[in-house]
Amino acid sequence: MFVDEIKLKIEAGNGGDGCTSFRREKFVPMGGPDGGNGGKGASVIFKVDKSLKTLIDLSYKKIIKGEKGVNGKGSNKYGANANDVIINVPAGTTIIDLADNSVLADLTQDNEEFMVARGGRGGRGNKAFATHDNPAPKFSEKGEPGEVKEVKLELQVLADVGLIGMPSVGKSTLLSQISASKPKIAAYHFTTLSPNLGVVRLQDFRSFVMADLPGLIAGASDGIGLGTKFLKHAKRTRILAHVIDMGASEGRNPIEDYEVIRGEIAKYDDKLSQKEEVIIANKMDIFAAEENLKLFKEKYPDKLIIPISSLNNTGIDALLITLADLLDKIPEEPLYNLENNEVKEYKYEDEKPFKIHKEDNIWVIEGKQIEKLFQMTRFEEDEAVLRFSRKLKGMGVDDELLRLGAQVGDEIQILDYIFEFKG
Repeated sequence: MFVDEIKLKIEAGNGGDGCTSFRREKFVPMGGPDGGNGGKGASVIFKVDKSLKTLIDLSYKKIIKGEKGVNGKGSNKYGANANDVIINVPAGTTIIDLADNSVLADLTQDNEEFMVARGGRGGRGNKAFATHDNPAPKFSEKGEPGEVKEVKLELQVLADVGLIGMPSVGKSTLLSQISASKPKIAAYHFTTLSPNLGVVRLQDFRSFVMADLPGLIAGASDGIGLGTKFLKHAKRTRILAHVIDMGASEGRNPIEDYEVIRGEIAKYDDKLSQKEEVIIANKMDIFAAEENLKLFKEKYPDKLIIPISSLNNTGIDALLITLADLLDKIPEEPLYNLENNEVKEYKYEDEKPFKIHKEDNIWVIEGKQIEKLFQMTRFEEDEAVLRFSRKLKGMGVDDELLRLGAQVGDEIQILDYIFEFKG
């Protein structure tokens, strides 16, 4: 089964908690803090495995979770880091952040990796907070929360040449003739329900990858028929090879077929319509083909047209040499332009540490830095609460609340926790 699009929730592991502990040894009257730090939580990493051709293995998963880091212990024992979660995906997988539909990564090379969600760092034990002014701190940190993301994975096959055309024009037959691929072939529409890839090797030792893509019909750019399931797989190709039934074996008009195809591509993606184009005039073994080819050339005198017969295996060598020569001149380009910021770089922190708004007479404070500080604070430890208050004040939260009109005793909310403003 071919699966080329899935949605997943990714939850990296939380960091392990730091430990609050003090040395208690015989004959050591001044035993100090010895709480160790927690270990790092597991990150979730996607890695390309060139042997995979579909996302079906991930289609049965809804959530991918990383493990929490091990908690720190007394006697300065640090918790172990959790092992990262490695998820294998096919080459050509694009990772999209559903929060804003931005592209996080486009994975095309074998063994290429991308960290989708970063594991939280381990909380610090009280040993780490010892200072000259406070040599025996009675607090430690909880582990940092792991990052959570909802993503969509889109697989767009990696091929140099994409065979496109109406259903049953001979694309699958052609691919079976020129490569070791064995696509399903039959005399009915939409035999090809998913892209078939074949490696084409020429006698001069050049080679390229060709994809037999699902057939187009009118309205494909609007999702009719196989619609965009075809069109997105054509986006990575360097050459669009239009296969036309020049023999009109099913009573269709070759010129009209070509114009429908071009129209659907242009409506879907203007950049796709500008790719290098070769027209393969197939089924030249049929009686009407020569006359139809003459009319086609009159209509499109500037097009590169190569007549072939997949059935009789004629014209194939000339076609492959032409495609290989064109590919030698066309550079490979990334699907997403890094310079135009189409791919979003990973950022773990907000640019602004917090935002404040009033909701139902409660001052709500939001922001990743504030929320992370809150989640890592042990509110059952008095010194930890005091440290949390100092941190908020140092970040300017108190001053901003006063500027907005907050009064002593007003309710303040961070996440699900509500407390009084002390001013």
